[in-house]
Amino acid sequence: MPLESCMILLDNSEFMRNGDYVPTRLEAQQDAANLLVGAKTQSHPESTVGVSAGTELLVSPTDNVGKILNALHGLPIASKAKDVTAAVQVASLALKHRLNKNGSQRIVLFVGTPLEGIESRALQKVGRQLKKNNVAIDVVAMGELETNEDKLKELVDAANGRSDEERTCHLVTIPAGVLPSDVLASSPIVHGGSGGSAFAASAAAAAASGGGGGGGDAFAEFGGVDPNMDPELAMALRVSMEEERARQERLAAQQASEQQPEQQQGSEESKDAEMADAPAPAPSAMDMGLSEEEALLQQALAMSMNENEPKPSEEDSKPSAEAAMEEDDEAAAMQLALQMSMQTEQASEAKKDGEGQQQINDPQFVNQLLGTLPGVDANDPAIQNALQNLQGDKKDDDDKKKDDDKKE
Repeated sequence: MPLESCMILLDNSEFMRNGDYVPTRLEAQQDAANLLVGAKTQSHPESTVGVSAGTELLVSPTDNVGKILNALHGLPIASKAKDVTAAVQVASLALKHRLNKNGSQRIVLFVGTPLEGIESRALQKVGRQLKKNNVAIDVVAMGELETNEDKLKELVDAANGRSDEERTCHLVTIPAGVLPSDVLASSPIVHGGSGGSAFAASAAAAAASGGGGGGGDAFAEFGGVDPNMDPELAMALRVSMEEERARQERLAAQQASEQQPEQQQGSEESKDAEMADAPAPAPSAMDMGLSEEEALLQQALAMSMNENEPKPSEEDSKPSAEAAMEEDDEAAAMQLALQMSMQTEQASEAKKDGEGQQQINDPQFVNQLLGTLPGVDANDPAIQNALQNLQGDKKDDDDKKKDDDKKE
């Protein structure tokens, strides 16, 4: 940063007792001012910083850091709020009478008191006066944002002017509950450059969501805070970041260890399934008690048999319409042949019955049959009478059949 003379204008009214900033507005303001003193004095060897509270000049612009810090931490609470326009004019007058006339001029204004009795036109007039005297102004709004933000924005816009050049004046609004030093560490008030209220709002939101953070990659390991300005805060942030990193690593290792058994179990199950699906190995030649030559011969024989076997195709597996018709014809032919064979058997049985009946009617056959039976006398009168009666009945039946045929 270039050579610069800066006046830090503090607010020590009764409103600074409020506890919406940790621990109070006044002590949070002192921490932020301490950060600014370190940043301004270390940015250039000949830079100077002065301190004023309202219209009271506490320290003229100087490079004696001890004197400046003594004035900051010994700031009392005033019973009556001072006029902001008058306080800005006093700070501008102190910069005009600085020892080193080289370098730029800047005022950093802390506002924690509601600007109810001050009109916007008065603030715009003060801003134009600062622009005319080449004095830049940065405003830090702490609390009472609904009442002060619009008026303070008009003050900053008037100090920037209407030119399209780089805006050298900035407005930083700090929400309640956020440390002002954390927001200022990444704001253009400390690092310079353009930004304005939009940048301040985004920085404040980032600080609020991150629980306090810093800006700049140069001091990333210290949470964005320069260890030369505040060694204790930088070391505390570094320790906190290391603890958080170690905690995240432990959580990641624990999750990885929980996932490994599940993956191993899944791989074992897949291996078991593959082993179950795999075909059983063929018995070796040693197990069958064969020599190597016999084993090779058997293997060659099996391969030749596999090659000669026709491979089933989809066309063979599906019966065609012609094959189905042929099967139906064969079934009908077999049924017809079965019926014909049954008729033939019935005719042969009937023929046999007729021949048997004729043999029974033959007297010689009956006498010869009775003579072969042991203990039977064919010449017995009773047997002869029975045979004659049987022949007579047969003759009567034949006569009846002939008469019936003639009638028909």
